[in-house]
Amino acid sequence: MSTNPQIELSILVVSYNTREMTLACLDSIARETRASAYEVIVVDNASKDGSAVAIGNHHVRPRLFALNDNIGFARANNLAAQHASGRYVLLINPDTVVLDRAVDRLREFAEARPEAMIWGGRTVFADRTLNAASCWSRMTLWNLLCRAVGLTGMFPTTELFNGEAYGGWRRDTTREVDIVSGCFLMTPRALWNELGGFDERFFMYGEEADLCLRARALGARPCVTPAATIIHHGGASEATRAGKSIKLLAAKASLIDRHWSPLMRPLGLALLEAWPLTRWFARAAQAAVTGSAAASDTAAMWHEVWSARRAWRKGYDADGKLPLDGHPPAASAAPT
Repeated sequence: MSTNPQIELSILVVSYNTREMTLACLDSIARETRASAYEVIVVDNASKDGSAVAIGNHHVRPRLFALNDNIGFARANNLAAQHASGRYVLLINPDTVVLDRAVDRLREFAEARPEAMIWGGRTVFADRTLNAASCWSRMTLWNLLCRAVGLTGMFPTTELFNGEAYGGWRRDTTREVDIVSGCFLMTPRALWNELGGFDERFFMYGEEADLCLRARALGARPCVTPAATIIHHGGASEATRAGKSIKLLAAKASLIDRHWSPLMRPLGLALLEAWPLTRWFARAAQAAVTGSAAASDTAAMWHEVWSARRAWRKGYDADGKLPLDGHPPAASAAPT
């Protein structure tokens, strides 16, 4: 492990079959990070597209761990963090592009708001429209109910009915949040180590929510700033929509199991299970009335997710696996 006292930031990247995007991400880190001493540590989760060789030859000279097996996002970041030497660790997705000194600006924000202990920025799509997935509110019975009965879809820009996504907030102001997305998350390495990093039961999705909720129990107040903005394409390592939804629901079930009281867990899980069921019925009805092929495809996707509920309703086990076949479906390496 490096012990270089001059390193301020250890930038951790987990890649999986995103060769060109990962190289563009590393290019942008090198181009836009001018005021922070940093190191880059990359874990490649057994990519089949030549990512490891290309990353190893990149001019930013990352420390590369090229794995023979896909160990998931949480385990891969924990592996990278074991070799970090910076005062801060910064998680950044491979399908991102750093804009306008965003890494430097996030470090400056961290130093101005040390009490937050976890910091994030603003994410946009390639066309610079808002990608609202940079932060989240914690799950509650109310927002699970709103999603299950369709209120979230009907009123996506109203925070009352879309509270988990802070509906209507453009991420254009500094704000304390419950959860900072792992696509662009900075925290002191000391806090990361105190928390033990990510809980490795979260093979995919939910790991940053769990981390932030555990950090809040220690007094952290996660905060995001629009001054640090990156492009986050999103979904680059996902094979199927159904696979993503199944992993997402498994992660949410695991969060309910870990962070909700025994009295509330059955209600939360029932509402979580109702979400794909009501989406399936709604899209099937739409397809029947309008003949829309897109609605029919979406209905089929939600039916697939609903049919797999035995796999995701109990969440991931201690090894990050789902109960039916012992392996997460459509395994990938970075959240979207």
